[in-house]
Amino acid sequence: MISKKKLGLVGRNISYSFSKIFFEDKFQKLKLNDYSYDIFDLEEIGHVETLFSDPQLLGFNVTIPYKEKIISYLDELSEEAQKIGAVNCVVIENGKKKGYNTDAFGFEKTLLIHIKKHHHAALILGNGGAAKAVRYVFDKYNIPSETISRKSEINFENLDRQTVENHQIIVQCTPVGTFPDVNNCIRFPFEGLSEKHLVIDLIYNPSCTQFMIRASEKGAKTVNGLFMLEQQAEKAWEIWSFRKK
Repeated sequence: MISKKKLGLVGRNISYSFSKIFFEDKFQKLKLNDYSYDIFDLEEIGHVETLFSDPQLLGFNVTIPYKEKIISYLDELSEEAQKIGAVNCVVIENGKKKGYNTDAFGFEKTLLIHIKKHHHAALILGNGGAAKAVRYVFDKYNIPSETISRKSEINFENLDRQTVENHQIIVQCTPVGTFPDVNNCIRFPFEGLSEKHLVIDLIYNPSCTQFMIRASEKGAKTVNGLFMLEQQAEKAWEIWSFRKK
């Protein structure tokens, strides 16, 4: 029996993830019968040490809530991952573990499709690993951005209509509203939105979150996180494939 080369996804409470279906479909199309993609649902990030002891593991994706915590378990970071401060793709080669960030690539692809000339400033809702990748992309394009989190100066409690009106791009980076809690929504002054706004919710399951529904009711253009997810996954596959050549 041929032992399979393993890839997978590290996170917590991630049974809903699209990644397994995405990569298994890719393996089938490419006739890569000796590859597998598994969900590594870890209660604590320290359990990743067990994964590293598997000689068949080539690498893995990383999702909530470990994109920042995984860094201390790695030997090296790509320049981009180092600048962002978050990792969502790991390569294991000759026993060395290197972290990359492909979220930035995926978000950049999404943003460039939808951004208009009047989109001059952005609000980033949340301060986790995905939010850090989003901020990195805005910095790259010299788009001023403000991060809204529970502990920031402007936070979810005091964010007001005027601030929303002054920032034409809104990126929802928290997991609030993800399946199965599809009726949940962060606190947000939706009255500040208009048809001039671009609202990107990084959640992809459900395809239309409560945040998106309420934003679209105000006329805003809404986009979910599926294209970003697909693009970051393709970039991860490119990194894994390149390293194996």
